[in-house]
Amino acid sequence: MPDAHPLSGSMWETVPRLLAEHRYLVLGTVDDDGGPWVTPLFFAPDGDSRVVWVSSPDSRHSGNLVARPAVAITLFDTHAPIGRAEAVYLEATAVAVDDGALPAALELLNARLPERQQLGTDEVGPGAALRAYAATVHRHSVLVRGGDQRFDNATDARLAVSPP
Repeated sequence: MPDAHPLSGSMWETVPRLLAEHRYLVLGTVDDDGGPWVTPLFFAPDGDSRVVWVSSPDSRHSGNLVARPAVAITLFDTHAPIGRAEAVYLEATAVAVDDGALPAALELLNARLPERQQLGTDEVGPGAALRAYAATVHRHSVLVRGGDQRFDNATDARLAVSPP
């Protein structure tokens, strides 16, 4: 399907809705040798074009970001009945959050965490067990289920979307 499909504008609403509804994403990274790695992560959206999370800087995906900051991200509901799936695909660049932006990142994450699990700067940041990371999205796409009568597709496909 071409990116300029007439319905791509109306399909945009899936992006902010799924970012708000879901708490976990799947992050795809690549190591120095081109080996792929995916991992599920708790996240918080920062608008429609940025997501933040915390991870150990020693984790495989965090190490991969140092070598190759280009990432792929997918959000979807694993409980959706067959034939009712929705998904958002994000192509982004991810980096560790710098010290000056850390309080804002923690505020976003803490807004989604129970009070007893709130994160502080003593737990997240340089020298701590966790680092905050942010992915800036440069391409949003949504799932178009196979057989969707609005599209000419027999199988599932992706449609690039932009804000209206």
